[in-house]
Amino acid sequence: MRLAIDARFTRTDHHDGISRYGASMIEAVSEHTDVLMLISDERQLALLPDLPWVRINSPLSPAELFVARRINRLGADAVFCPMQTMGSWGRKYPLILTLHDLIYYQNPAPPSFLPLPVRALWRLYHLAYWPQRLLLNRADVVATISETTRALMEQHRLTRRPVRILANAPQPGAVPRTADAPAEPSLLYMGSFMPYKNVETVIRGMAHLPGFTLHLLSRISDARRTELEALVPAGAQVRFHNGVTDEEYDHLLRRATALVTLSKAEGYGLPVIESMAVGTPVVASDIPIFREVSGGAALLVDPDDPAAFAGAVRELAVPERWQKASDAGLQRAGDYGWAASARQLMAAAGEAVRLFPGRRRRR
Repeated sequence: MRLAIDARFTRTDHHDGISRYGASMIEAVSEHTDVLMLISDERQLALLPDLPWVRINSPLSPAELFVARRINRLGADAVFCPMQTMGSWGRKYPLILTLHDLIYYQNPAPPSFLPLPVRALWRLYHLAYWPQRLLLNRADVVATISETTRALMEQHRLTRRPVRILANAPQPGAVPRTADAPAEPSLLYMGSFMPYKNVETVIRGMAHLPGFTLHLLSRISDARRTELEALVPAGAQVRFHNGVTDEEYDHLLRRATALVTLSKAEGYGLPVIESMAVGTPVVASDIPIFREVSGGAALLVDPDDPAAFAGAVRELAVPERWQKASDAGLQRAGDYGWAASARQLMAAAGEAVRLFPGRRRRR
């Protein structure tokens, strides 16, 4: 099978969640089949595996409406897109589209990096479910990354197509932190600073954690940083890194007491499984997706209760409790892997080929 994969959501400088998901899936599935990457900017190649590629339009371009005409000429047996927005009118190939989450129906503020016209369309798109149904029903198979999101898709009747899990996973080769390296009194947060991420409660919780340092690792706008700095309790240690390299992230993760997130909505929560994969415990909000991903290994708390959050952190200050959480996380992280995800994608691609209405004409 020749599988074309849409890699146009790959970043050009550093991975975000979607970018890392797509690049990791491409590398893993290339062990099973021939892969052709679809890019829109040659700078994306720096974060992608060394595989055949072709450059097409940006996914944010008006030309996206007609992108299938270009892809039709590439001779792919199936096409996989790690998003749901790929143009599909006039396609002559089996197609798998991916819906990661339904976050923006309850939290309609669009990502700030999108152009203004796209942000306006984003808000309109999430006012109702019918545009989502229109997109997803144009695929042959729909993918998602968690049972939590699949259940929500069924609840809102988002598609008539079969929905298959193509799971996210930590990066391969993660080596557990050594037992003889004691945890420092530090907490890490890795993620955006959008309102639904609920970083405010984490910061307020630092009032109950003297001696701990909270490291906010991700890039942040000046305006948002000013808002959050105003919430830092007197005497609390909160450090804004405004972006870290993968090496810096790994170094900090291996020395921290815990990774923390009190997000109120997620499609998966990749930092949670990344943290558990190296043996660093997790304190997270008690919401369905974190119950699913952590499998009981994380300490889950009420996301609106700063004191409860701080209490869970203090619980991890006891060495025996910390070690128990570390061991549970390592065991749970072993349930996820890109090799298994690649096999899931191959099965979904085979199903898409069988379901494709134009199958007989292609023979």
